[in-house]
Amino acid sequence: MTITDLSPSGDFVHPAVFYASDEEYLQLLVPFVTDGLEQGQPVAASVPDSRLRLLRDALGNAAADVLLLDMQVEGRNPGRIIPAVLRRFADSHPDKHVRVIGEPIWAGRTDAEYPACAQHEALINLAFAGRDVTIACPYDTTALDEHVLTDALATHPLVWETTRRYRSGHYDPDDVVNRYNQALATDPGAATFQVGTTADIRGARRFVTAHAQRLGLSDARTADLALITTELVVNSLRHTSGTCLLSIRQDGTHLICAVEDDGHLADPLAGRHPARPDQEGGRGLLLVNQLADLVRTHTTPHGTTTHAFLHLTR
Repeated sequence: MTITDLSPSGDFVHPAVFYASDEEYLQLLVPFVTDGLEQGQPVAASVPDSRLRLLRDALGNAAADVLLLDMQVEGRNPGRIIPAVLRRFADSHPDKHVRVIGEPIWAGRTDAEYPACAQHEALINLAFAGRDVTIACPYDTTALDEHVLTDALATHPLVWETTRRYRSGHYDPDDVVNRYNQALATDPGAATFQVGTTADIRGARRFVTAHAQRLGLSDARTADLALITTELVVNSLRHTSGTCLLSIRQDGTHLICAVEDDGHLADPLAGRHPARPDQEGGRGLLLVNQLADLVRTHTTPHGTTTHAFLHLTR
């Protein structure tokens, strides 16, 4: 089943909010928040820090009734926004209509991050199909590139502007997910480690730890990297033919750990399903999304490569 087949229905509303100034930002979003509060609806806003301060000041005393989160922290890896921000808030209020402002794309996002951001926006439609939720996603039309705004029309069935609200004629979230299912450039200088059985897991952890220390990753983040590596390798051994190739390299300010195998990731929401309290397994990719600063996955019927980025200054 495709995302378009599960396009927003029922009470789920997912608009792209196009604004060109601080004034337009507040004109569009402050009533969205205050109307929700007046109706007794839970409201959250996860937006970049500068927008968070703007919104808090404009809301005044009402800000105390809104869950305010810094998207630059909560959504540094777009792959964690659905489970750790949106679903966490919506699921905590199962009997009420929930309103959320989520701004995962801003001018400071890097070229490496953007494909994951665009896919995230598309996948919201699948994750919340039929849910009694409104998720409004602001886009700065003066600061973002034209292709970003074009993608927003494909990932959102509705558009809100200060002068009008309308349906997008370009809504096609499946296209966005597929188009940004991109392979990352390979680095012939990357260090590699072949994993064939579970007996190799300890060696894989030692391999990434040694290279992380050489590249200057902090001790705490090196421990996170070892856990990320374990989860990715175990996932490959469990769900594919049983072998995978682990690689590690530096790309600017990031360490990139990649695991390549011959499996196909069929579920586009893999790693974005919140874990159930009684769930015993299946948390591996969720944990990877939680720990990494960015996760990029390229999957085809013939193989999958998952890249986990960790900032070297963390």
